[in-house]
Amino acid sequence: MASKTFKAGAPVAWDHSQGTSEGKVVRKLTKPTTIKTHKVAASPENPEYLVKSDKTGARAAHRPSELRKA
Repeated sequence: MASKTFKAGAPVAWDHSQGTSEGKVVRKLTKPTTIKTHKVAASPENPEYLVKSDKTGARAAHRPSELRKA
């Protein structure tokens, strides 16, 4: 199965312990990054996406497998 790809601004949804959230892709991460105190181990071979929650405005990194089109 091909890996999922998303463009900046794309609406996405993801699941978490309290249910489901929706937001938009800010950008694709392809190098190690720190968001607040969380280290994101992104690389060109294993990219992650920085997403911004529509509800809270919080930003977090998610693997492509965790996201789906909203």
